[in-house]
Amino acid sequence: MDKLEIRERLAEIGIIPVVRASSPEIACITADAVAAGGIPIVEITMTVPGAIEVIRDLTRNARNGLLIGAGTVLDVETAERCIEAGAKFLVSPVLDLKTVALAARRGVVMIAGALTPTEILTAWDAGSDFVKVFPCGSLGGPAYLKALRGPLPQVPLVPTGGVSLETAGDFIRAGAAALGVGNELLQPEAPRAEMSAAISRTAARFAAIVREVRSEMTAEAASQRA
Repeated sequence: MDKLEIRERLAEIGIIPVVRASSPEIACITADAVAAGGIPIVEITMTVPGAIEVIRDLTRNARNGLLIGAGTVLDVETAERCIEAGAKFLVSPVLDLKTVALAARRGVVMIAGALTPTEILTAWDAGSDFVKVFPCGSLGGPAYLKALRGPLPQVPLVPTGGVSLETAGDFIRAGAAALGVGNELLQPEAPRAEMSAAISRTAARFAAIVREVRSEMTAEAASQRA
């Protein structure tokens, strides 16, 4: 897929699972389970031991058609290594303009991190394809996202932090382009024997929420136009 197709795929699925695993093995198990649950996207954070090799392995084996990205990318050196390993998108909790520029040069989708309106617009103007609003939950969750969307409707926002099964629908209604989902999706406390099944079930529930809420919003918009 080219950059445009990847960007459209991220928006279409609407969920970006954030994998923070304690080992490469658990990261790969998690990636497979997420895909089996209907979300063919995974973000491997740099906090995973051997994260670069995990990205390389997942990309090389093309597990379940997964779209593999790299998370917690804080500088251009790390970004380069992730791209060389096969990452198709980069995610950061911060705004590093050099990394945004590198992603643009390399034709890789960038999701830079920001929190305030000024930071969000700076990231967008610099060329970030989406802007990760982090930690969104700490500033009011869906209400904060909706407030941001008022003056910045042109910026596709990805709230991360505070996204759960209970809040996912509200974030979509507030205008989220996609949702960054971590611990609640990934079930870090589930027993090893039950981990894959638990992750797949939760992934399926998140995917269903996004589809259902978007369908409701489309129907409501059509009704208002009629």
